[in-house]
Amino acid sequence: MIRLYNSKTLKVEDFKPIHEGHVDMYVCGPTVYNYAHIGNARPMIVFDVLKRLFEAEGYTVTYVSNFTDVDDKIINKALEEGTTEDVIARRYIEAYQDVRTALNTELPDITPRVTETMDEIIAFIKELVDKGNAYVVDGDVYFSVDSVPTYGEISHQKLDMLEAGARIETNDMKKNPYDFALWKKTDKGIKWDSPWGEGRPGWHTECVVMINDNLGGMIDIHGGGMDLKFPHHENEAAQQEACHGNSLANFWIHNAMVNINGEKMSKSLGNTMWAKDVVDKLGTNLTRWLVSSVHYRKELNFSDETIETARKELEKVMGPIRQADIKSQLANAVFTEDYDKDAYRAFLDAMDDDMNTPNAYAVIYDTVKKLNQTLRQREIDFAAAGLYRNAVGKMLKVLGIEVEKIVIDEEGKELFAKWNEAKAQKDFASADVYRAKLMEKGLL
Repeated sequence: MIRLYNSKTLKVEDFKPIHEGHVDMYVCGPTVYNYAHIGNARPMIVFDVLKRLFEAEGYTVTYVSNFTDVDDKIINKALEEGTTEDVIARRYIEAYQDVRTALNTELPDITPRVTETMDEIIAFIKELVDKGNAYVVDGDVYFSVDSVPTYGEISHQKLDMLEAGARIETNDMKKNPYDFALWKKTDKGIKWDSPWGEGRPGWHTECVVMINDNLGGMIDIHGGGMDLKFPHHENEAAQQEACHGNSLANFWIHNAMVNINGEKMSKSLGNTMWAKDVVDKLGTNLTRWLVSSVHYRKELNFSDETIETARKELEKVMGPIRQADIKSQLANAVFTEDYDKDAYRAFLDAMDDDMNTPNAYAVIYDTVKKLNQTLRQREIDFAAAGLYRNAVGKMLKVLGIEVEKIVIDEEGKELFAKWNEAKAQKDFASADVYRAKLMEKGLL
C-alpha cells in the first residue's frame, strides 16, 4: 500500500485511486521565459520517481504537466527581442524538454499549453462570472475568494490571518485584497477576444482548466513545488470548488525547495544554478542520486560537500555492480533475469512510505553489501551474485538511475589475463600498464 503525505489534510494517507489500478497526476510546469534552474529540476525528478514507483507497484499512470506560454515576462522578452511570444515560448519549451531528457525522466504523457486551451479558459471564467463567484471591473475579471467557504483548505491559511499585500498585488478595484485575476485587460503583447474585451488569462485559472480539459474534474494527485501551495494551488482549488463542487485533487503533494551552499536560491543573491549546467557537470545519475538522497519534503542543499558525498555514495553502489558484470564474464558465468525479491520488496516498502528515499537507500546499501561479500569469496556463487546485482538494478531503475551493463570483448579479457598474470609475478610495472589500458576501456 502506497502512503503519501497530503498537504490538504497534513497527514500521510493510504493512497486509493479514483479508478482502480490507474493514477491521474498533474504537476505544474514552468512559465517558459527562461531556462530551467536546479529548483525546477527537483519536481521533475520527484514526480518522475513517484510515477516510476506507481508503475513498479502495478499501476498505470497518466502524467500531465503544462507549459504556461503566455505571461508578462514572456511578453516583455518578446518585445525586447523584437519577436513573437510563440518564438520565446518554443525556445524555452524545447530547452525544458531537453533537461527532462538529460535527467532521464519519463516525459509527461500530455504537455498542454495555455495558448492551445484559450477557448476552454474563457468558457470556464464565464461560468464563474455567471455563478457569481467572479466579477468584472473595467475589462478585468476577478475571482471572489469570499464566495468559497473552503478557501484556505490547501495552504491552511485563513483570510483573516493573512496580511494584505503579502505575495499579492494590492488593487483598489478588488472587493477583497486576495481576490485574484482570472482575466487581465491588456493592450500590450499577445491577447485574445473575450466577453470582457481583449486580454489574456490569469495564471491561477490556466492550470485548473488544463486539468479539467485533459484529465477530468477530479484527479488523484496534484503536485508541484512548495512555493506553489499558496497562492497558486489554493486559488486553483477555490475555482474548482466554485465551478464544480470539488477541490480538484484527492492528494496535494509538494516538494521542498533547493538551497545553494545553505542559502535560498534567488536571482538577488546571484546563486542560480541552471539545470543543464548541473547535469553537464555531474552527469545524470549523480544529479538524480543527490536529489533523491534527501526526502522530498525536506530542503535539498547543493554544495561541494553534498555533491562529493553523493559521488562517493553512488560509486559504492555502482562499483560492485561493475565488478559483478566483469567477474561473471571473465568466469563465463551468465546472470539470469532473476533477482532478490525480498530485497526489492523491502526497497519498495520504504518507497511506499511517502517516498522515503533515505530508508530506500539503506536497503540499497544492505543489498550491495551482500553483493560485495559474495564477490569476495574465493569461489564466487554467481547465481547469488546475480540475484543481488539485479535487485539493485531494479531499485535504481525506480529512482531513474541507469545501470549500463559492461560487456567485455576479447581484447578486454586478454588484458585482464595479462594484468592478473603480471600481478601474480609481481611485475608491477607491466601490471600498471595493463591496468591503465583497462581503465581506458572503462573496465576498472
